[in-house]
Amino acid sequence: MHGSNPIRQPVKGDGTTLDVVNIFPTIQGEGPFAGQPAVFIRLSGCNLACDFCDTEFEVFNSMHIDTIVEEIVALAGEHKHLVVITGGEPLRQPIELLCQTLLERGLTVQIETNGTLYRPLDERVHIVCSPKTTTGRYARVREDLLPHIDALKFVVAADHALYRDIQEVGQSDYGIPVYVQPMDEHDDARNHANRRYAATIAEENGYHLSLQLHKILGIA
Repeated sequence: MHGSNPIRQPVKGDGTTLDVVNIFPTIQGEGPFAGQPAVFIRLSGCNLACDFCDTEFEVFNSMHIDTIVEEIVALAGEHKHLVVITGGEPLRQPIELLCQTLLERGLTVQIETNGTLYRPLDERVHIVCSPKTTTGRYARVREDLLPHIDALKFVVAADHALYRDIQEVGQSDYGIPVYVQPMDEHDDARNHANRRYAATIAEENGYHLSLQLHKILGIA
């Protein structure tokens, strides 16, 4: 969206219907579950507008949770036990019921959030937080969310003033693993520099390097 999306506020509701962009099988390309076959459900809307975001999340349909779960289970088959709920910003919508239902089906559930919103989710849900900044300084992640985060994923770029540094957002207090991901700027030279920069940061600080395997493989 490259920052052109409308900023949407959190939605109230019982979670029986959600606004869904798409549901698709793929390989999780980022973070602690990288390399695992997964089913992604992309939810609509975000409460931020990041200038590097290349994801379409404003074309969507309202779907009943029964239909959502049926489609996810069908796509999961026998081998995809991981379900990734992403966006946009998934915590913008009431996903508690969806998470609980998927867990009861024996699936592993991971969400990807920017860390600015909170909903009380089952403790079995894996939360990967990717903080964003518009000022050059990261705000501390919400105190109600921090104890539940499994990993923090920082996007970095060699020549983007807002995304050069890994800053303290609460990871030290809770011993949260840090993943460093090079920004995709859709330019070969810039992307090469970003990968080298991310690798250097990871090596110097003992962080994990996350390389967006799905883009390397050319899949969704």
